[in-house]
Amino acid sequence: MMKSYLAAAIQMTSKPDLEQNLAEALELVELAVNQGAELVCLPENFSFLGKDTERLGQVEAIATQSEKFLQNVAQRFQITLLGGGFPTPVALDGTKVYNTALLVGPGGNELARYEKVHLFDVNVPDGNTYCESSTVMAGKDLPEVYFSEDLGNLGISICYDVRFPELYRHLSQKGAEVLFIPAAFTAYTGKDHWQVLLQARAIENTCYVIAPAQTGNHYERRYTHGHALIVDPWGTILADGGDKPGVAIAEINPSRLEQVRRQMPSLEHRVFV
Repeated sequence: MMKSYLAAAIQMTSKPDLEQNLAEALELVELAVNQGAELVCLPENFSFLGKDTERLGQVEAIATQSEKFLQNVAQRFQITLLGGGFPTPVALDGTKVYNTALLVGPGGNELARYEKVHLFDVNVPDGNTYCESSTVMAGKDLPEVYFSEDLGNLGISICYDVRFPELYRHLSQKGAEVLFIPAAFTAYTGKDHWQVLLQARAIENTCYVIAPAQTGNHYERRYTHGHALIVDPWGTILADGGDKPGVAIAEINPSRLEQVRRQMPSLEHRVFV
């Protein structure tokens, strides 16, 4: 039976520096654990946020060290830890990577892995152009739901996925109660779309949403929105990380989940499946 527990959505300003990012991630995880968090979630690109060419050139090291970090830190603090997105090699010619999220248990064991399916190829009106598909291979599979006795049923997604409600409908149909939406959301789109999309995904699926985020300036003109959020199944914002690196913490409460699903049984009223 799922229990009440504290979850943390971590906010970072990751740079093109693997060692520095992992050191900062460790400090923020420790901060969350000291406040009682049992489930800690790191944002997309937590271990490296730099130019595509730099990321590709270091992909083996980033992938290996990111996984090792997640395993060691989860074990050290006896927590469940989400690494919200880091590059892992595609076993082809070395020109593409997967954008992979990894959920690790307190034993350092892999619980779930998801390769981002929706890639961010967008000309943002602020003059920045993003073409994730130039270096990232889209995952082929819908994310699975990881069933945890203590933490509830956990569904993983990454960043741009938030604009595709069918992915979250799939997760809620599979039994998800908590949705992870780790991101490095652009500053320009974030100010208008980030919060409302997260609330919509929480409300329409009557799920908790945990959305760790990147914030600030990472390199050159790359700015992200911040505001790591934890949202309850009614759409209420329980914690907001603001615009500086830090930790947003809130309680995940099974009786609140049951109450909302009783009051608003929209998942049971679906006509078009």
